[in-house]
Amino acid sequence: MHLKRLSPPTILAISFLSLIGLGFLCLSLPFSQAQKISYIDTLFTATSAVCVTGLTVVDTGHAFTRYGQFVILILIQLGGLGLMAFSTIILLMLGKTPSLRDRLVLQDTLTYSPTKDIFSLVKLLLLFTFSIEFIGALILGLCWSPFFKSLPKLIFFSIFHSISAFCNAGFSFFTTSLEQFHQNYLVLFTTAFLIISGGLGFLVVSECLSHIFKKRKRWSLHTKLTLLTTGCLILGGTMALLLFEGSNVLEKMPMSQKIANAFFQAITARTAGFNSINIASLTNASLFLLLILMFVGASPGSCGGGIKTTTFAVFVLLIWNKIKGRERVHIMRCTLPPEIPSRALIVTVLSFFLIVFSLGLFLISQGSSLNRDSFLESLFEIVSAFGTVGLSTGVTSHLNTFGKIILIPIMFIGRVGPITLVHLVRIKEIASDYQYAEQNVMIG
Repeated sequence: MHLKRLSPPTILAISFLSLIGLGFLCLSLPFSQAQKISYIDTLFTATSAVCVTGLTVVDTGHAFTRYGQFVILILIQLGGLGLMAFSTIILLMLGKTPSLRDRLVLQDTLTYSPTKDIFSLVKLLLLFTFSIEFIGALILGLCWSPFFKSLPKLIFFSIFHSISAFCNAGFSFFTTSLEQFHQNYLVLFTTAFLIISGGLGFLVVSECLSHIFKKRKRWSLHTKLTLLTTGCLILGGTMALLLFEGSNVLEKMPMSQKIANAFFQAITARTAGFNSINIASLTNASLFLLLILMFVGASPGSCGGGIKTTTFAVFVLLIWNKIKGRERVHIMRCTLPPEIPSRALIVTVLSFFLIVFSLGLFLISQGSSLNRDSFLESLFEIVSAFGTVGLSTGVTSHLNTFGKIILIPIMFIGRVGPITLVHLVRIKEIASDYQYAEQNVMIG
């Protein structure tokens, strides 16, 4: 197929696939591995890094050399922000003008409507990203300085975890993620701030910055809906985890620590994948709650995955308005165009069926290695891969080859799939010249 005929969603998918392939080659080099790693595990790691998932089948802190860890860091940064954004900045620095197709790809990735100055948005995106990541690395470095004797190692650890948090990747050099820092409020809240900053969506961030520095008075419906949905998910998730785990993993913690860890886990579950408490020890009610948060994910135009917060909000509003007998969807004194609820419905339903289909294949692939009590844990791994979250109950590290092969495309689809689905349903309906006779079908 000629490159000029490729649609923006196709170009995005190809860019991610190319980055995964390049990452696989770099991580396969002997000096990237501290121990012998199979090709399937290397491919799994490269895919997880580019798709900012965070699921791991080997210990990142011990299985890879410093060079290999640096490759993973680059893959996370490029995968989180998008290869097209970096390519555009490089072209601009070289004094070249990106093509119209490059502009369309960027526009479809970062915003919901045509933008005249898309390059200014990209520059602001990268400036904001590097600034927040630098501040996050600085704070984490100060918090972790007593644990490291080597300054270069401390700097690298701080930068890696800051980028991993902002890009919502969840990769960590600590074997138990951030469990050992469940009492360190500064580490938890700094990481949470990084996750939220990278998961809001760059259009929302741009509008927030505009309000702060330029005193912009009006908020767009997209930003208001994103902030409202994000706030409700964080608050509701925190309260639910306090309720479900108050007499379980949070039982021995003082109230301030309970709130801090419930708040942190409610944020990271939506797409980041860090954990300050043992996920395998959570109650079934908490695992089910995390499943919902992972399925929803972050916001459009961000580093995160899932069906996205606005998709979930519009889907709920669609159901509510239909129950109320309204033909159109109304929210905040605005009426949504008819195609928006249709896209939300299609993305949600197709994502749900993708998870169900993948879960069936996953259970078949694992065979007798999974017992009857592992159904919820298996579903948890599938949704975690689709939502590019990276949380695990421990199943991922024990997967056979077929299980890993199933999760790899799920991580990829979870990163680019919802975007592609939205573009696929943008095609306007063609009015038919004829209609068939109407007949009723019983529902319910």
